[in-house]
Amino acid sequence: MSTNNNQPFHLVNYSPWPLTGSIGAMTMTSGLTLMFINKQMYLLNLGMMINLMTMYQWWRDISRESTYQGLHNTLVVKGMKISMILFILSEIMFFISFFWAFFHSSLSPTIEVGMKWPPTGIYTFNPMQIPLLNTMILLSSGMTVTWAHHSLIFNNFKQTKMGLYLTVMLGILFTMLQAYEYIESKFTISDSIYGSCFFMATGFHGIHVIIGTTFLLVCLMRHLMNHFSKNHHYGFEAASWYWHFVDVVWLMLYIMIYWWGS
Repeated sequence: MSTNNNQPFHLVNYSPWPLTGSIGAMTMTSGLTLMFINKQMYLLNLGMMINLMTMYQWWRDISRESTYQGLHNTLVVKGMKISMILFILSEIMFFISFFWAFFHSSLSPTIEVGMKWPPTGIYTFNPMQIPLLNTMILLSSGMTVTWAHHSLIFNNFKQTKMGLYLTVMLGILFTMLQAYEYIESKFTISDSIYGSCFFMATGFHGIHVIIGTTFLLVCLMRHLMNHFSKNHHYGFEAASWYWHFVDVVWLMLYIMIYWWGS
């Protein structure tokens, strides 16, 4: 952080967390490779522990800068909002690549997959069972996070807390149901292009749900510590944007892969 206050920007202090985060990411991906090859979990667990410690300490520093040091002024928040919008746009393009692969393979199935879609031997999920329930759960969570956001704007902190509690609980329930669905699946990621597209798209979405749930859980903890006001709550606003993005992607996944694709 600069000691010169003649400019309105936030120049951050030297921080070890980008370095430790990079080390944690490299350790975790190396651990994933080791788990796939030798079924050894120790390196993966170490990488996850480093990442979790980095996340906690980095978010702690950001909370201090924004809440107690007053470094996130109007201009800084505007820049962060633009950054979040660009990040979500990049995530949209990320998922478009999976939809592209799915439609490319499904609209003109090759002889290798039996000239039909779903491919021969693939028993798909019934879209009227767990996938529909998960859709209702995520749509409900979109309503509860919006309720929490509007309650915060109107200084109703009790309802903000209730809305955030419900959203976090619904996010955890979604993850549990998706894990159960994966356990009961009659095909795997190695079963033709259908399995690859299905598990890559729904799996990455599941990771995004876990990240979004963690994001909202941190916002709930900060709200309980009175970090947010009706005029200064960008952290919660960014979390709600991210959660709505997760909701919309799931709707596309449900319609295109679970319902149309089956």
